[in-house]
Amino acid sequence: MLRGGTSVLGIINFITFLISIPILGGGIWLASRANSTDCIRFLQWPIIVVGLVLMVISLMGFAGACYRQTWLLRLYLFAMFFVVLALLFFIVFAFAVTDRGDGQVVMNRRFPEYQLSDFSGWLRDRVADPQYWATISACLRDGHACAGMRRLARDPNTGMLVPETPAMFYGRNLSPIQSGCCKPPTSCAFTYMNETYWTQNPGVPTVTNDPDCSRWSNDQQMLCFQCDSCKAGVLAGIKKTWRKVAILNIVVLIILVIVYVAGCAAFRNAKRIENDEPIGMARMTKSHPSRFQF
Repeated sequence: MLRGGTSVLGIINFITFLISIPILGGGIWLASRANSTDCIRFLQWPIIVVGLVLMVISLMGFAGACYRQTWLLRLYLFAMFFVVLALLFFIVFAFAVTDRGDGQVVMNRRFPEYQLSDFSGWLRDRVADPQYWATISACLRDGHACAGMRRLARDPNTGMLVPETPAMFYGRNLSPIQSGCCKPPTSCAFTYMNETYWTQNPGVPTVTNDPDCSRWSNDQQMLCFQCDSCKAGVLAGIKKTWRKVAILNIVVLIILVIVYVAGCAAFRNAKRIENDEPIGMARMTKSHPSRFQF
């Protein structure tokens, strides 16, 4: 039975259980994007682990409050402290590894383009690793990351559906992966045929120092999946995803710290009630204290 301070602990643990749900949901959302969009499969596990551990801890604390098991409550508060630290570490880490890498504005293009040189640090090295990139590029190809590029527009003269014009394509909002992996960089000055088919224009000079121009292929299984711009697009997508999850975790962390402090206070009050010690009573002191006190 819950009574006094233990009833407060039971309520606090129930709130903690509810807090674990959005954390676990954020990890599952990252996992779904890893399988369909970003193709990065190592980012979601820390969040999922924190969510599961927090859920187990809250159930453990709730059981300790129900059955008045002091050792369970102590273990709950001890474990909760490390969960708060782990969540704080992930938030700091997420912002640290995604502090660079904004898209570059291109003239007469609504969508930005991305360059690998704009990114730095551990995440770039991880994605750019040849062995790991082979896995990511295969995931993008098998997941048909560029399938959504194709669009049809109705011809005003014939009324028939035809591929969209270059002006219509340049006015679209493309995702970072679509911008980096599904078309050649604008600096290559290729001629637009359709969204994923471009031809070289001998009459227009290209930026010869951009190796992505030679990596582009009209083979729909190749496209620009081996381009540095594609790696940059994946990194930009990761940045957006991680920032969203990190902002959610900041809100959760604030609530979790408040709950943890309240849990510590409720645990102390519960101990006082069990020991029949009135709350707020001052400690017993000597009526005639000695001159020297330590």
